[in-house]
Amino acid sequence: MASNPASPATPATPAHGTPQGMSHGPGPDAGPAAHHGQQHPIGLYLKIWALLFVLSTLSYLVDYFHFTGYLRWTLILLFMAMKAGLIVAVFMHMAWERMALICAILIPPMCLLVLVWLMAEEANHTFLTRGIFFR
Repeated sequence: MASNPASPATPATPAHGTPQGMSHGPGPDAGPAAHHGQQHPIGLYLKIWALLFVLSTLSYLVDYFHFTGYLRWTLILLFMAMKAGLIVAVFMHMAWERMALICAILIPPMCLLVLVWLMAEEANHTFLTRGIFFR
């Protein structure tokens, strides 16, 4: 069986050595649409940095004004969670990720926090029960 010269058995190879349709990345004439990276304006990062600075200042002012009790700890934890959320969302680029990845990263720590809270509640119950029965 002779091969037909109009339809060769192997794909044509361009001058740079890879077969057609099998290139490894965008070619030199692919244009700006071929770049898949995200470019965020520097202004966004500067605004988030300034907001983190303000939240840190507010966190330090909690101690400066001598807040005590539950108000102190509520404010400190609130400012801490807000700063952590901003860092994860913007600087770790989670705000631009798929929802599946966000859920895969954020749901397990939330489950652990719920379990820690349940253990703390059980410890309080055990402590109070021992106080009632072992006077």
